[in-house]
Amino acid sequence: MNLVFDIETTAYDFESLDESQQEFLLRYAEQEKDEILRSEKIEEAKRYLNLYPFTAKVIVIGMLNTESEHSQILFESEKNEEWHNEDGTVSYKGMTENEMLRTFWNYVNKVDSVITFNGRSFDVPFLMLRSAKLGIKPTKNFIARRYDTKLHVDLLEQLTFYGLTKRFNLDFYCHSFGIDSPKEGGITGMEINELYRAGKIKEIASYCSRDVRATFELYKIWKKFLSDEL
Repeated sequence: MNLVFDIETTAYDFESLDESQQEFLLRYAEQEKDEILRSEKIEEAKRYLNLYPFTAKVIVIGMLNTESEHSQILFESEKNEEWHNEDGTVSYKGMTENEMLRTFWNYVNKVDSVITFNGRSFDVPFLMLRSAKLGIKPTKNFIARRYDTKLHVDLLEQLTFYGLTKRFNLDFYCHSFGIDSPKEGGITGMEINELYRAGKIKEIASYCSRDVRATFELYKIWKKFLSDEL
């Protein structure tokens, strides 16, 4: 069994970080002499906080089983709430970040391989480091062998031939290959922080569901036309 997965993260408030951490994150921006440019660079540095496992947390983990084509979306919630989409192919379950991470590592320990989009550079290292921070041991290392697609297919690496060609985002590849883009639901990855602060975690969970579905559709194209199994 293979598993497509994707994560959504949100940054902590900048002021909640230790003073020395704040200083480190803004060290280049503060060197800018022009006041306007300095202000812009400071805001830019703060916008990127959701990319680091020490300044952000996991709020959604989306998983799609390639055999059943059913998805399970874990999302941050203080309640143990659950629901399904209309046709029953997507299930949503609320839990804490700690529970999400433990559930994810238990689940992937049973799969043959995982499929991601940019997972080698972002999703997997984020999950591993975030888990370590919370005292959770990952069950598998999906970034150990970069050129081996038996354990991990990172579609961004495959579609750029490991960096030989230009990188595009998932939305761009979806439009290029005629796949429904996750952005067609009216949400983009840049809006996650704002949506989370507005209490719209369920909308983020739905967005992640579309993300894993789009990644799966892209995976099928890669497997049929570009994989080593030609």
